[in-house]
Amino acid sequence: MQRGRRAVVVGVVGAAGGVGASTLAALVARRLSRTTSTALVDLDRGAGGLDVVVGIEEVDGARWPDLHGAGGDVRGSDVVAVLPRWGACAVLSADRTRPTAVEPGVRLDVLHALACEVGALVLDLDRGTVVDGDAPLAACDAVVVAARTDLRCVAGTLALRPRLDQAATRRGLVVRAGASAALGARDVEAASGLEVWHVARHDRALATRAERVGPGGRGPAARSADAVVRRLGIAP
Repeated sequence: MQRGRRAVVVGVVGAAGGVGASTLAALVARRLSRTTSTALVDLDRGAGGLDVVVGIEEVDGARWPDLHGAGGDVRGSDVVAVLPRWGACAVLSADRTRPTAVEPGVRLDVLHALACEVGALVLDLDRGTVVDGDAPLAACDAVVVAARTDLRCVAGTLALRPRLDQAATRRGLVVRAGASAALGARDVEAASGLEVWHVARHDRALATRAERVGPGGRGPAARSADAVVRRLGIAP
């Protein structure tokens, strides 16, 4: 993905399940799409599809299974043209009704094509592939780890650290703090060895709002995305 790339590539991964990593990835992509052409890409093999997360599962357009023959010299403009849109953001999602694996070569060719076409590429990374060394971390300009203030997320972040260190890319934590949590954000930072980029309070209305209209609004989750973009310095 490196040669000829012009996109800023941001990876988002959860320190554990249920920490809101997919939602954060979506909101970072939406924030970036205000100022540059942006694609949001689903690489989480165990989830039900980013199209469901952002509420466009009924919108026509290609999903990963439709691109099984897109290996080789694929044009980024052709890929973007067939993807469904979430506002200004193109979305390449898994398909909950066709949970077929994407061949690694096809995945890399499609990601390369998108990175050469758009201004920003946001990857919703799969924890398992990160730990196994199969995620495209080296192609990322930055990786954001979403976490809660608990021991499970500390352990999960430590499991990600060797691959993050190997990739030598910028990385930081977005921590969701809980009122009853035994740990604070700085405890997670100290224990995991990753810098905290933003601390968000729990967004109680997020799930209800997302069920109606997809993630958005001006709640804590959206402010987390704004903080990530400001930290990276990739949008005004």
